[in-house]
Amino acid sequence: MAPKRQRAPTSPIERANRQTDKEFIANYLQPSVTSTLHPSSPAQLPPKPWTTEWSHPKTGTKYTISLVQSGKLSEEELKACFDLIKETSYDDYQNSKDKWQPRKKMEEMRSPDLRYVLVKDGSSGSIRAFTSLMPTYEEGQPVIYCYEIHLKPELQGSGLGSLLMGFHVTVATNLPPITKVMLTCFLSNKRALGFYKRHGFGTDDISPGPRKFRSGKVVMPDYVIMSKPVVRSSPLTNDKPSERKRSQTDAFGYHSPEKKTHEDERPELEPSTSSDGKS
Repeated sequence: MAPKRQRAPTSPIERANRQTDKEFIANYLQPSVTSTLHPSSPAQLPPKPWTTEWSHPKTGTKYTISLVQSGKLSEEELKACFDLIKETSYDDYQNSKDKWQPRKKMEEMRSPDLRYVLVKDGSSGSIRAFTSLMPTYEEGQPVIYCYEIHLKPELQGSGLGSLLMGFHVTVATNLPPITKVMLTCFLSNKRALGFYKRHGFGTDDISPGPRKFRSGKVVMPDYVIMSKPVVRSSPLTNDKPSERKRSQTDAFGYHSPEKKTHEDERPELEPSTSSDGKS
């Protein structure tokens, strides 16, 4: 029996998610970007050109950078990323409504459309930082969702966090009809919130507000959904997206219950739950 032919992708985002890592880099991380961040942003985080090498500005230690689809991560790499999330974000998760749920987090990390940017020590090959992203639709909006971004202590404040976040912006600017970079962050993670705000992220319209029950009790959310708009300098065709659901996560190693989500001389925020998935 002849093998079934794969259905043709129906949107730019679906096409992007079907590409190999090599194709994804060539099409969305290497091209010259034709878009800019929204001019009203309080801070500018420009697109960053893709690179496979990076050196710590103070210690000179060399690191390698690679892009890997979730399904192509080795079990060792996946566990190293999981352990880094736990190291940087466990307390934020545990203090949230949904608590730390290792099985659920691992499931989320295996989402087939997720891509990981791994930063490894040039000598030992151990993972010292990573971020994960996904082109997707969030409540009908085409976005690049930063699921996680986590850095070991020795890399915080080094500029690496901004480089990794800049990769998200690069993909967003090179992939119409993407309109923004989005992430989730625990409200308890003041350091991460400060990092995102300094880089021009603000509260998104879909971020949850207080919930009032019939009893009069008011429950405040423990996370915020943040975004940074992208405006293209040249007209690009927008295909109509078909909405699809996805799990919620936050960036920089910040995670939120089902959708939760750092660079100057100050220590760089380590993405833990907002860009650390969306849950």
